[in-house]
Amino acid sequence: MTPTITADEFQRVDIRVGTIRRVEPFPEARKPALKLWIDFGPAIGERKSSAQITRHYDAASLIGRQVAAVVNFPVRQIGPFRSEVLVLGFPDGEGEVVLVVPERPVANGGRLF
Repeated sequence: MTPTITADEFQRVDIRVGTIRRVEPFPEARKPALKLWIDFGPAIGERKSSAQITRHYDAASLIGRQVAAVVNFPVRQIGPFRSEVLVLGFPDGEGEVVLVVPERPVANGGRLF
């Protein structure tokens, strides 16, 4: 188990919902991955992410899907691609990513609380 944090510490992690607008393969990645362009609404705009989610998801199934992501991590350079947000997921029984998604549509940019 991880150490206990305060509510103020939790508030520092900015988790938002966005809609995936574009997906491309990422053959340069070390592990199979996809490049995602996610719309977080007018206040945040579109951000990019590299996600190792190819086991359960393909490009066509992701377009229009809402996902949760941390939007206030530093940008990471992954090969030739700049990943600007961390898309969130849980491991399945084999350790493969299952995306965290809202159970019904919500406004892009909505913050997790």
